Amino acid sequence: MIDDEAAQAVRHWRATAPETVLLDGFHALKHALRFGAEVRAAVTSDKAAALELAADLADDLTETIADLLVEVEAGTLRELVPRVHPTRVAALAVRRGRQGNLDELSKRPRTAPVVVLDNPRNLGNVGAVVRLAAGFGATGVVTTGDIDPWHPNAVRSGAGLHFATAVERLPGDALPEGPLYVLDAEGEDIRSVTIPDDALLAFGSERHGISPELRKRATRLVALPMRPQVSSYNLATSVAMALFHWGGPDRPA
Repeated sequence: MIDDEAAQAVRHWRATAPETVLLDGFHALKHALRFGAEVRAAVTSDKAAALELAADLADDLTETIADLLVEVEAGTLRELVPRVHPTRVAALAVRRGRQGNLDELSKRPRTAPVVVLDNPRNLGNVGAVVRLAAGFGATGVVTTGDIDPWHPNAVRSGAGLHFATAVERLPGDALPEGPLYVLDAEGEDIRSVTIPDDALLAFGSERHGISPELRKRATRLVALPMRPQVSSYNLATSVAMALFHWGGPDRPA
């Protein structure tokens, strides 16, 4: 019976939640599954609607999602997650292994840059950058500082695409090898610079910019084009511009 199945799913969710990553919404579940995440639990307050979404947006996963999703009462779903996503879907997945991520980040030769976020402060921006890095096929995203790039708010903003690229937090003196291209207002116009595939593309925090330590170690300082009297771009916008420049119009997809 659905009530027995729901009750069992709730017990399993509560037992599993402390050791897993929350996938908040249908799109996060979809992306996580597409990139090999081990999904331990998945619930919804409207399974029929979720399967309609799957048929429209992820027909390659419809059967998998149908098997995973367990329908629970709307009130129960509100108890299980901090806030209910508009798609009324939530899931729990095993976080990507740290050693596997580190191996991927350090592998040479590297065919795509690593994005370095130097002491970011906004978790939503971190997730947005992960989403960009996954879309552009970057090797991964490394953060320095004290916030966890796998925080639920970052994973929510990243729409589950943490599972599509290597995302880790590292000390500033333990970054992967490679030429360090630091985004800095005093640098060369990025339009005149060729970004190598094995570059580390480093971006400063939203408030304070790049740290003096990282700036000092830069192989090259590069700047994004900006109209006079405009002080800065959003962090995710800056990453998108730099990755687009790296990819270039003639780069094979």
